[in-house]
Amino acid sequence: MAILERRDVNAVAHLTMNAPERLNALSDEMLAALQSTLGEIKDDTSIRAVVLSGTGKAFCAGHDLKQMTAGRQAEDGGKAYFKDLFDRCATMMMTIQALPQPVIAQVHGIATAAGCQMVATCDMAVAAEGTKFGVNGVNIGLFCSTPMVALSRNIARKKAFEMLTTGKFIDADEAEKLGLINHVVPAQDLETSATQLAETVAAKLSAAVKIGKEAFYTQAMMSTQDAYAYAGNAMVENMLFRDTEEGISAFLEKRSPDWSQ
Repeated sequence: MAILERRDVNAVAHLTMNAPERLNALSDEMLAALQSTLGEIKDDTSIRAVVLSGTGKAFCAGHDLKQMTAGRQAEDGGKAYFKDLFDRCATMMMTIQALPQPVIAQVHGIATAAGCQMVATCDMAVAAEGTKFGVNGVNIGLFCSTPMVALSRNIARKKAFEMLTTGKFIDADEAEKLGLINHVVPAQDLETSATQLAETVAAKLSAAVKIGKEAFYTQAMMSTQDAYAYAGNAMVENMLFRDTEEGISAFLEKRSPDWSQ
């Protein structure tokens, strides 16, 4: 059975982390599978949105501590292994945001450390009632420095710092209030809700969503003045699409657009 399963339905790629015995930890194998599959999806024009979920009791419990412990046995105490591990993880996280297709996390159980980082990295997230989120590495003497990057770009700094330094978990309702996730739903509705959100996005003009996603993250790192200049150029490019012209005409004529994409 594959450690990462892919199922494509209605222009949505459903990726399921399938290592329940390890709480879908981001092991070397899981990171490699995610990186490879995301790379395939990037160039798959038939896919317009992605839903990322996990099997078993948890969405993702972060890095694989057993593998990390084994990595310590190297002559350098694991320095080279750990550097490579965190570089590979960062590359995978950045790949999620670099995808032209929006990625929606479908979260249940727990999302801790790098698992919480992955939720924060995804473009949107839907969580089941009762889900817990944490960057709790500090509880075992390992400050969640890399998860901090994504978390601090999602929620207020003081709350992020509190989570990072206390190791305390927050529930799904608080995660929604803080902006870490978009929606909280009953557990039995989780898959349906995440799929409906993905299919809503998938129904939009893919070229517009692609240019918009790239612009969303790029402008966020700019000054206001530079962001407006960059976003204006993105809108000019978008306006020149044939399908955008068709979309505007269809709206004015009160009909459905005849998009080519």
